[in-house]
Amino acid sequence: MPIADNVAWIRQRIAAAATRANRDPQEITLMGVSKTFPVESIREAHAAGLRVFGENRVQEFAAKSSALRDLTGAQWHLIGHLQTNKAARAAELFDAVDSVDSVRTAEKLNAVAASAGKTLDVLIEINVGGETAKTGVAPASGELEQILRGAPNWGNLKIRGLMTVPPYAEDPAGSRPYFRHLREIRDTVAARALPGIGMDELSMGMSHDFEVAIEEGATSVRVGTAIFGERAKA
Repeated sequence: MPIADNVAWIRQRIAAAATRANRDPQEITLMGVSKTFPVESIREAHAAGLRVFGENRVQEFAAKSSALRDLTGAQWHLIGHLQTNKAARAAELFDAVDSVDSVRTAEKLNAVAASAGKTLDVLIEINVGGETAKTGVAPASGELEQILRGAPNWGNLKIRGLMTVPPYAEDPAGSRPYFRHLREIRDTVAARALPGIGMDELSMGMSHDFEVAIEEGATSVRVGTAIFGERAKA
């Protein structure tokens, strides 16, 4: 199907999932995960009304960004792991970094954002499944607490909430316990009302399980394949 039809279909499914959860569909942001897809596909999605895009790699987006600067209202989020040596370029290219997973990363991002006179929205990535192959803060680790306590010192970062990628399950319902766990972590942090911390955002759910994520409280779903099609095999 054309990308515009895919976007419309996903929005219908978002609305249906929100209705089942007694939520307002307008509360939920559809992010198009445009990693590996060409400029032409991103432009087509933008023409279909998509405004928030997620990219995994700083270098890949750097190669595309100059050809996308004219897209009115587009927001660019880094959703992949950020190496600290690419923090300066990431701060330059992106409006938000949704994958902060350490104090070191947060400190580096804050420093380069300050040098650029820019404020970055960020999410803390939580490894809810405890998978060694994935990045993210372990839920019960001291690292999460250190990030929370360090937030007041990072004047050029706005911590908006949490992000996760759960273990893959063929049945989308298999993701539900992980999404629920992330929401519970968010609620616990929010109840502490820590300075410099906002906990309005929950970025969770992808092409195969975003409806379950919405039922569990997602405010942003990251959809790639269901919008742009299958990625080319490496």
